[in-house]
Amino acid sequence: MASPSHSLSRLALTASLALSLVVQAAPARAQEGVSLIRDTEIEETLRKDSVPLFEAAGVDSKSIRILLIGSKDLQASAGPGQMAVYTGLILETENPNQLQGVMAHEIGHLAGGHSARSGDMNSAGMRPFLLTMGLGVLAALAGSAEAAAGLVGSANYFGTLGAMGYSREQESRSDQAGLTYLEKAGLSGRGLVEFFDNFRYQEVFQEARRFAYFRSHPLSSDRIEALRSRAQVLRNYDQKDSPEAISEHAIMKMKLDAFINPQLVMGRLDEKDQSYTTRYGRAIAYYQLKEPDKALKIIDDLLAEQPDNPYLYELKGQILFEFGRADEAETPQRKSVALKPEAPLLRINLGQTLIALTDEKKVDEGIGELKRSLAIDEENAEAWRLLAQAYDHKAQDGLARYATAEYNFQIGNRQQALVFAMRAREKLEKSTPEWRRATDIVLASSPSKDDLKDLAKEGSIRRGSLR
Repeated sequence: MASPSHSLSRLALTASLALSLVVQAAPARAQEGVSLIRDTEIEETLRKDSVPLFEAAGVDSKSIRILLIGSKDLQASAGPGQMAVYTGLILETENPNQLQGVMAHEIGHLAGGHSARSGDMNSAGMRPFLLTMGLGVLAALAGSAEAAAGLVGSANYFGTLGAMGYSREQESRSDQAGLTYLEKAGLSGRGLVEFFDNFRYQEVFQEARRFAYFRSHPLSSDRIEALRSRAQVLRNYDQKDSPEAISEHAIMKMKLDAFINPQLVMGRLDEKDQSYTTRYGRAIAYYQLKEPDKALKIIDDLLAEQPDNPYLYELKGQILFEFGRADEAETPQRKSVALKPEAPLLRINLGQTLIALTDEKKVDEGIGELKRSLAIDEENAEAWRLLAQAYDHKAQDGLARYATAEYNFQIGNRQQALVFAMRAREKLEKSTPEWRRATDIVLASSPSKDDLKDLAKEGSIRRGSLR
């Protein structure tokens, strides 16, 4: 098992690692430097932006998983059960309405069934590897063999994203559908027009030089003008973004930029600018540049102003943990969970810290926090990995092997999932929930005929047991 001193962020996927694995296992259009990212604050902003649009389209927003993909490319897509938004796209948008405009367009493709045009897209609902990181955007940090193995399980998913492409007719339909959803949600269509207009020059580039988004979504001046003509006559065209939405969008962009490009961000920020967003970005950049004391000083100042901000406590706890101060990280992480108990990623942060401490009672509490996170998000691979680590520490071999089987199952490594599930069944008490789930994993991981016969003899095979 991995050492307790390993932090979540050390499992981040580096750009070079992502490139080498994706290119080997996926179609030629797999994007350079892609990684799947988790961040509670950013996911919450993206969900706020998208829920009104899904509802306007008659799509159950609770059935859609928002995927944040770490890549400098400008890209977005929607498929069965999920919407993917690239960090490069977010950073190119100037305001919330522009991002919502692109989302509305992609929901138009989803509602129109365009994603099913390719045989490859029929498998787009596969369980992706969702590598959990407490602060999310840490794709530039050193990776690990475990993370590398995890990405292999997602290579087909990334390939599917890269292979997407739509006809001009489908683009026009999605433009019109997107405008309809924006109008129905009480939002302006101006942002969608502005965003496409900002990239009008794409049509004159050779295909290889275009952003991937515009290679798969043909853009033309005629299309932009048709979009503008319809948008301008809609009732909500002059509707403005709320101050709250503008602030959340700016914070999201700053957070992404500071994690991905800390040196550049530090060079751009005005020392005289004492706004929350600028100071937040400066703290993150200092953290990324290995200057934790400077980062913590800014965070404490911000907490004095916003004592109920869970994301500031999350950031403080993560910095302390990252720099070997797990005992100090516990208090701010507890506070972040207390302020936002429904956020599983915050519980994972706390659980990770608790199991890294030597106090056995805290290890037990850490196990409880990880299990609570999994009750909310049962497909979180990193929570299962940490849970396996905690059980291993407590010499609970059957549960450690079961949690390791779950981890491998979630990242798509079915061979290792099968191996550990079989071992778990040998150690666990028969007919317990963990034993039954281990059996489900065996059945789902292509066991041999002999394995199936053995399972059938002991009455382990059940229908409908695998989630």
